[in-house]
Parts: sequence; C-alpha cells; structure tokens
Amino acid sequence: MNKKRAKYGKRAALVGILGNSLLTILNMAIGIMSGSYALFSEGAHTLSDILTTIIAYIGFRIGQKPADAEHPIGHGRAEALAGLIITIFLIVVGLEIIKGAIERLLNPGLITTPTYLAAVMAIIGIITNIIISTYIIRLGKKINSPAIIADGQHQRVDVFSSVAIVFGVILSRIGYPIFDPIIGIVISLLIFKTAIDVCRINVDAIMGKVGSPEIIKDIEKVANSVPEVYGTRKIIVNNFGTYAVVFLYIELEGDLKLKECHNIVQNVQNAIIEEVDVVIKANISPYPHDYNKKEINIKKNSLE
Repeated sequence: MNKKRAKYGKRAALVGILGNSLLTILNMAIGIMSGSYALFSEGAHTLSDILTTIIAYIGFRIGQKPADAEHPIGHGRAEALAGLIITIFLIVVGLEIIKGAIERLLNPGLITTPTYLAAVMAIIGIITNIIISTYIIRLGKKINSPAIIADGQHQRVDVFSSVAIVFGVILSRIGYPIFDPIIGIVISLLIFKTAIDVCRINVDAIMGKVGSPEIIKDIEKVANSVPEVYGTRKIIVNNFGTYAVVFLYIELEGDLKLKECHNIVQNVQNAIIEEVDVVIKANISPYPHDYNKKEINIKKNSLE
C-alpha cells in the first residue's frame, strides 16, 4: 500500500505542477495582452496552485514516514497540517486579488475592456482545470490523502473562476467594463470559500474525527466474526487522516486461560487490520462475557 500511495502521490504532484505551470504562463500573458484583470488574477491564482501542490506533496511525503520513537503511531497528520498551510496560501491569494479589484473599482481609469482572447483562454482553462482537478481528487481518494484531496479542491475553484471570466469578458464587451474587476472579486470569494472547506476537512483530520460511521460497523462485524468472540464494546477510532488506530473491548468466555485469551485477541487484531483497509493498528482489551450477569446475581442475592 505504501508503494502504491507513493506512486499516486508523486503522480498527483506532477500533474498539478505541470498543468498549473502552463496555465499560469498563459493566463498572465494573455491577461496582459487582452487587458483582462480578471484573467491576470486567475494567473496569480494558478501560480499559487503550483506552490500549494508542492506543499501538499511535502506533507504527503512526511506522512509516509514510518513510526519512530518520537512518533510511535506514525506521521499521518502531516498531511492535514499541509492542508492547513494550503488554506493560508488561499487566503493570502484571495486578499491580494480582492485588493487589486477594489483599487480598480475606486479608480475607473485603471479599468480596460478585455478582448475576446481572454474569454477563449478562460474556456481553455475551464476544460484543463476540470481534467486536472478531477484526476487529482480521484487519486487523493484512492489513497485516502487529505493533502492531495485539498489540493484537488483548490484546483477545482479555477473552473468556476474561469466561467466567471467568460461572462465578465462578454459583459465588458457589450459596454460594462466595470464587470472585469467585479469578476476579480468573485474569484477571490470563491477562493475564500475553498479555504474554509479545506480548513474544515483538515482540522477534522487533526482532531481525529471518524471519516465514516461505516468504519465502526465494519470493525464490529470483523471482530464478531472470530468464533470465540461474544461481542464488542466501546469501539474508538483515532483517525490520522490517511490511516486509523482502533481501541475496543471484546467479550470472551470468563474462565479462559491467559494464553488462550491472548491468542484470540491476536486473531481479532490481525483480522481487523487485514479486512478494514484504513486501520493499521488495533488495541484490544478482553472483557468477560458473563461478568455483568454475575454482578447482577451478586446484587440480587445481597438484596435478598
């Protein structure tokens, strides 16, 4: 799985960097040539995409490092931290774009009417960004990588901002050039929304939020499938973003010998790790199946 994750992570980074490098050059060059501030702003945004892809990949690589003495459960949360750094970059880029747009609105002399070349470039950007973002998010989901998924979501913003640029150019050409900087503000708002979404997802990962309630059911099902297990209790999933560590109690026959109990616990641990993909470690405590019944009988007898 680690080799597969490394392969997909590297592929996502290369696609993001190469695709966005091309878009940055074209957006900025054509933005200047066509007189479109919105398209030039999109070029600045795609430049930030390159930086965030690099950050996402660095976080991904750190998250791949095996457990050590100082990090006994691994480095998985490095990816979520990378996602939060991406959030900061998004906010900075959004603020810079909105600052430039407001400056043009306050000084109409700075506003120029963009040519249709800007709309053509925006359409190329829409198609390119749909392909790149879909591919990166799909790779991120395949290997359960918060950093790569965050990077793909960041990339997807460019689709909506490119659509806005097309409408901005059309409105500017029919006599409303003020819409060009207004579209710049729309782009910045889309960036802020993505920043909030990315931040929420990665904060949840750092806080250990369970990715899906189905994982509890899967763990319970696998544990109960071991013949000697009567049931499970208090299943706790500690989510590390790319993987999870599980804590649970299993109910066993009360008069089992220590060695027998240990073997059953080992079998349950192995079964959970093998059958529940996201789990890399299971800490299991045995619990006497008939303990509560005995406790109830003792209380009943004492009352009599």
